[in-house]
Amino acid sequence: MAIEVWIRIGSFVGLFILFCALERIWPRRPRRTRGFFGNLLLAPLGSLASRILIPAGLVLFAASWNWGLLHWLDLDPLAAIPLGVLVLDFIIYLQHRLFHRIPWLWRLHRVHHSDLELDVTSGIRFHPGEIFLSTLVKLAVIALLGLSAPAVLVFEILLNATSLFNHSNLVLGASWDRRLRRVVVTPAMHEIHHSAWPGELDRNFGFNFPWWDRWLGTYRVRSSAPTPIPIGLPGQDGRCLGFWQMLWDPFRHWPEIRSETPVS
Repeated sequence: MAIEVWIRIGSFVGLFILFCALERIWPRRPRRTRGFFGNLLLAPLGSLASRILIPAGLVLFAASWNWGLLHWLDLDPLAAIPLGVLVLDFIIYLQHRLFHRIPWLWRLHRVHHSDLELDVTSGIRFHPGEIFLSTLVKLAVIALLGLSAPAVLVFEILLNATSLFNHSNLVLGASWDRRLRRVVVTPAMHEIHHSAWPGELDRNFGFNFPWWDRWLGTYRVRSSAPTPIPIGLPGQDGRCLGFWQMLWDPFRHWPEIRSETPVS
């Protein structure tokens, strides 16, 4: 478990530095002017306990007791890794949709969407309550399927990498973006999900793979949209949340517009 923890931490730090550097060399929009340190402070509260220590402990427990569907099917360990990654990614996609649909879950998730500028730190801007609930969902799936430690480790590294990548302020170019979004969610694809237009806010839910959005009717691409895409929440009116405000925001009420709005 100690090795797994250091692999996750090391991969996260390395990827964070990499995408920070890349988005400064090839920026998609002007550099962030506010909220950078608030995002950095928010991330460790839920991540250290929920994304590193608990999953590793549960995987070892499940593996030691030969518990879960994959153990009963006696699936080859190597084949179980990509299967586990796909299943977990699909569950995260469904969970993401629920966090947009159910009001009390949305109050937690809107902290992520209240960021008015997108860069690599937006990929770690999640309320600790959301991180905790997301971890519980993943733990339940891991236990039911009996996923191995390598499968979960690969998924967590991939999830961290794609979250940092698709939130980064990185321009790829139209041709590269078209190619990449066939297999991974790109910054241009995920930027639409952070649009202040309600009709786009509930689209492009994927983190790792774009296939779930395409297959389940939640995929949206802009062809003749205004540039840049307005980032934030409907009704936010440019209010930037500080660190303590982000922690308290799920317990506040402020008007939002969530009806479908036509977008060109």
